[in-house]
Amino acid sequence: MTAKEHVAEYSAVLGELLREREKLLGTLDRVAALHGTARLIREAVGAKAGFVAELDRPELAVIRWMSGTRTDALQDLEVPVGQGIGGRVLALGRPVRVSDYVSSPAITHQFDAQVRGEGLAAMLAVPIVARGETVAIAYAAMREPADFGDDAVRRLEEVALDAGTALHLAKVAETDRTAAVAGERLRMQSALHDSVGALLFSIGVQVRDLTADLHGNPGLEARLHRLEGDVSAAAGALRESLLALSESSPERALPVELAEHCRSFQARCGVPARFVQLAAVPPLDAERTALLVSAVREGLLNVEKHARASSVIVSLVAGDDGVQVVVADDGTGAAPVPGAGVG
Repeated sequence: MTAKEHVAEYSAVLGELLREREKLLGTLDRVAALHGTARLIREAVGAKAGFVAELDRPELAVIRWMSGTRTDALQDLEVPVGQGIGGRVLALGRPVRVSDYVSSPAITHQFDAQVRGEGLAAMLAVPIVARGETVAIAYAAMREPADFGDDAVRRLEEVALDAGTALHLAKVAETDRTAAVAGERLRMQSALHDSVGALLFSIGVQVRDLTADLHGNPGLEARLHRLEGDVSAAAGALRESLLALSESSPERALPVELAEHCRSFQARCGVPARFVQLAAVPPLDAERTALLVSAVREGLLNVEKHARASSVIVSLVAGDDGVQVVVADDGTGAAPVPGAGVG
């Protein structure tokens, strides 16, 4: 093989790697995944138009992502359960196909005007499912009456399966990003409290001491009183800022606090500690969140005191009726204490 051929081969491999990288990054972004799904529908099924409706709530989907359309007739169209081909998919949880949308007796016709406006006829729709739950609807459409065969249904279902996986990954990635932001807010809160809060407290004490020692200098005394008021106002503003930084929804609070305890353990002990969230968790009230955080804190303390571990993993996963937290380490435990007697 010549040098030129080697370069061409390596360039092809590099190009393929870059394309795979873009695909991977796309799956971690919900919008990119949905846009990509609309484009992929046309390629996979050979349709003239492909579009995706995302569920705003369990009984309502909204068409937002389109490829191959000529107008905005379908853009942001709300599709309630039971209405049109998409609403029928929501109601049945399985594929629905029609050879001519506006004349089909198998569906309702609330959206005939929009379908005519876009110039569509044959249509196929399937549910996009993530973790057993319908999260979107994938549509393929032709501009003339036609019959979508079983092979077309299978290909669209394959696209929908990949889309469901991508949307789940995107949701997990978004949860991780949100947890990272919330963790940074906690660190900022702690830093502000330890530095600015302590400084304001110290200044306030010194001003009060000076005011108490000053007599016979009304001008300076008045200035010190104003300064004391300014310090008090600044301290109040700081407290409000710390409160705003600490605000977090209950479902976010648990992952954020567990990740923070892992970081604190690692910094304190020098033992690598990782937090792994295996799936999205249902919202928990403050009492249950505090109970789980306390259990993890106690578990990490036991590892620190007794386990002689070289690594620790704290995992969080949703169960059938709640959440499960596990503190795992690779330690050998404390050395046995010698003693006399049997047992």
